[in-house]
Amino acid sequence: MAAPKKKSARPAQRSTIAALRNNFLTGLIVVAPIVITIYLTWTIITFVDAQVVPLVPEPLRVDIGLPGFGVLIFLVFTTAVGYFAKHLFGRQLIRLGESWVDRMPIVRSIYNALKQIVETIFNQSNASFQRACLVEYPRRDIWAIAFVSTDTKGEIAQKVGENGMVSVFLPTTPNPTSGFLLFVPAEDVVLLDMSVEEAAKLVISAGLVTPPTKEEREAAARRAQVRKNGNGNGRSANGAARKP
Repeated sequence: MAAPKKKSARPAQRSTIAALRNNFLTGLIVVAPIVITIYLTWTIITFVDAQVVPLVPEPLRVDIGLPGFGVLIFLVFTTAVGYFAKHLFGRQLIRLGESWVDRMPIVRSIYNALKQIVETIFNQSNASFQRACLVEYPRRDIWAIAFVSTDTKGEIAQKVGENGMVSVFLPTTPNPTSGFLLFVPAEDVVLLDMSVEEAAKLVISAGLVTPPTKEEREAAARRAQVRKNGNGNGRSANGAARKP
């Protein structure tokens, strides 16, 4: 009679290794953004301290043994410059300095480019997109995510001769800061229920991070409300049971 074959331990070892690998990748997803954020924040703080603290007179320096004094000085100085720039004399002085910069060929290009980028980033009035949408690009029956900027106005709307044109920004993947500016008829734009932030995450992740639909969000909100009401009823029921 043949002896029974022993079961191989390799499948169990493979499953253990796969579980460890999945746990590591899950932990990496959680830990990596935290570590990188702390590292970049610490690097910026130490860099600003190294540049600003030597400019502070020795009697005014505060040695507390922790980085951040230079950042505090930078914040106070920047706020003071902003307050000064809002007044007439400050604006005239800034225009005078910019006129000097415009006479320097290389410095002029660098300064104007950086100024435009900073103003675009920190302009909170009209810089934000209105809605996320879908447009057919680069041809019919192929859809791409875009962001509605504003209604098309001025010479472009007059030259095209279309009524109800909208200006949309079509970002590239995975870098949404670059893309294409398209002028599309309003009836060819499909507005999405997802927010601009959710659409940006979808673009950056190359379609891997898909936001929930409107129905899924509403269902999740209803389930959360039911759980909340159930917990409240349970506490009240328990509380009533404790009463004599």
